[in-house]
Amino acid sequence: MIHVTGARHIGGYRLWVRFSDASEGEIDFGDLILNDKRPIVVALRDLAVFAEMRVAMDTVVWENGFDLAPEYLHARAKAAPTARGRRR
Repeated sequence: MIHVTGARHIGGYRLWVRFSDASEGEIDFGDLILNDKRPIVVALRDLAVFAEMRVAMDTVVWENGFDLAPEYLHARAKAAPTARGRRR
């Protein structure tokens, strides 16, 4: 089972995320945030609100209660071209 062990906002709707298997990568959430019409997601369109994420319960969470499964984040990070072997 994959867990998020670290994350930080890196601009726009992008996060850098590290996982329990030592992989890491950038994830651009622009498509999700701008297209999902659920109120809990629409609230994250405010970049200041989006940037206020934290790692809790083994994943990335926002103050309004929105979170995403760590497996989903891991798949998004692995699919991102910037995730290949890039270390920070």
